[in-house]
Amino acid sequence: MKLLRAWLAGIPAYLWSGWGALASLFLLLAVWEAGSALYGALILPDPLSVFATLGDLLRSGAAWPELFVTARRALIGLALAIAAGSLLGMLAGVSLTASMMARPLVTVLLGTPPIAWLVLAMLWFGASDGTPVFTVFIACFPVIFVGALQGTRTLDGQLKDMATVFRLPARMKFFDLYLPHVISYLFPAWITALGTSWKVVVMAELLSSADGVGAALAVSRSQLDTAATLAWIAAVVLALLAVEYLFLEPIKRELERWRSQEGGGERMR
Repeated sequence: MKLLRAWLAGIPAYLWSGWGALASLFLLLAVWEAGSALYGALILPDPLSVFATLGDLLRSGAAWPELFVTARRALIGLALAIAAGSLLGMLAGVSLTASMMARPLVTVLLGTPPIAWLVLAMLWFGASDGTPVFTVFIACFPVIFVGALQGTRTLDGQLKDMATVFRLPARMKFFDLYLPHVISYLFPAWITALGTSWKVVVMAELLSSADGVGAALAVSRSQLDTAATLAWIAAVVLALLAVEYLFLEPIKRELERWRSQEGGGERMR
């Protein structure tokens, strides 16, 4: 409860500190407006037209089911990747031999383009939810695995020795010593995987599904409706920005504050 109150109290300062992000978004909108004036509405509709189309989709209720389907698939694949990647990465990080053996496999997974996994998933799972979910999982897994492995491998050996000397209980060592350090590496990997999951799921739906934002993009493309296409893209981007900056970024700042306090404590020692 104390942590929750501290997080809520820090929201106003966090929102005020986001002026740089807002400035970059306004700059993007200005460039977008200039591109629309240069190339015309058929190639690049102006932002007002696109957001008006998005508003119509939301008010009519046409957008919500597609966004829900896409979010469900992305979050299921991401949750599976977080669970498997975090656990296996930490287990591999405990052993030097295991971490060395895992690196070539991770390189193969990272080097294989998601479109290749998507083709295989279409052969294995057909037009079911398994295709986008599997593609999201296989695209996000190596990113999370590497974060967990690095977090485990970089744990300060002196801290582990100190915990052994003072005979700290296993629960205290895990929750107060090991886990915060590993989480500080894992959390950036989770944020990266979140963005990857949305991009990959839309691509998978575009090629393999009859519903979701990707399928809606395929329809707008076939109708040469550029405004609707950009409206669907804007809906996905806005949803992703809301999740990252209103939920994940404040948690990330708390973790960074912990790391700075940890560094200050080490310098005091």
